[in-house]
Amino acid sequence: MNFLLIIGGLVLLILGGNWLLKSAVALSLKLDIPKIVIGMTVVSFATSAPELIVSINAALSGASDLALGNVIGSNIANLGLVLGITLLFGTMNVQKSFYKTDWPVMMIASVLLYFFLSGDNVITRNEGIIMFSFLVIFLIYLLRFQKTAVLDEVPEDDEPLPLYKIALFLVLGGLGLWGGSELLIKGATSLALEFGVSERVIAVTVVSIGTSIPELAASIIAVLKKEKAISLGNLIGSNVFNILAVLGITSIITPVGVTDQGQGLLTNDIFWMLGISFIVLPLVFIPKGYRLNWKDGVLLLIAYLAFLYVTV
Repeated sequence: MNFLLIIGGLVLLILGGNWLLKSAVALSLKLDIPKIVIGMTVVSFATSAPELIVSINAALSGASDLALGNVIGSNIANLGLVLGITLLFGTMNVQKSFYKTDWPVMMIASVLLYFFLSGDNVITRNEGIIMFSFLVIFLIYLLRFQKTAVLDEVPEDDEPLPLYKIALFLVLGGLGLWGGSELLIKGATSLALEFGVSERVIAVTVVSIGTSIPELAASIIAVLKKEKAISLGNLIGSNVFNILAVLGITSIITPVGVTDQGQGLLTNDIFWMLGISFIVLPLVFIPKGYRLNWKDGVLLLIAYLAFLYVTV
């Protein structure tokens, strides 16, 4: 029964995220908002919506380990699982913005998260404000100096939608995300109790893989179609949003802490996130600069499987 709740929750999250994205982009185009602004704000927040809703709902329900584990696990899954599998389908060229801004900002955000948690095991409201402010500064920088880096994130072939359809998709998307998060959290916490494992283990494995499925599907489709719709920068951008927006906003609403059961987040999981995030930089330059191929994909997948083995 718990597995059915989790699967049902994931399906609703994926559908809800897609509906929200469709309505948000259509509304932005109808309001004549520039595509660059859509790419960096509307699209980025919409694609991070599953993680955001799950984390807020989990934190408010008193399941902080689920909120933190979801974000840390999703970041590991985005680079280890999603990027790893995507590279098996084709070589990925890397933009210079990767090492100039994207990767450094991701590492700063990751270290900031570790720094905030390692002191007192909790992300306070003030720390959440600092994280979200850092995101706003990063977005302003991108909009001013790196406009081309985010244009690819905006769907090109979306037909204009009538206002009633935009409203319908917006409502369906919101309901799908909220209902999906309710089912997912209920199923995940019950499954943890049933198998005698911590909420944190369920969060960094089952829940995080589930909320990374949209990125995985989009990445594989883009590579197969030989489109530039997904790039390493976009996946790294997702990781930045997960930390600074998802955990930032969640901790502003209610402080997010690590419980006694979730200590593995600080002794194991966060170091895997830092390690896999760091290793992407040398992989891009070795042996040939500015590209990733199937060998790098295999290495990332091995790292992800090793993380799962050590964790579970």
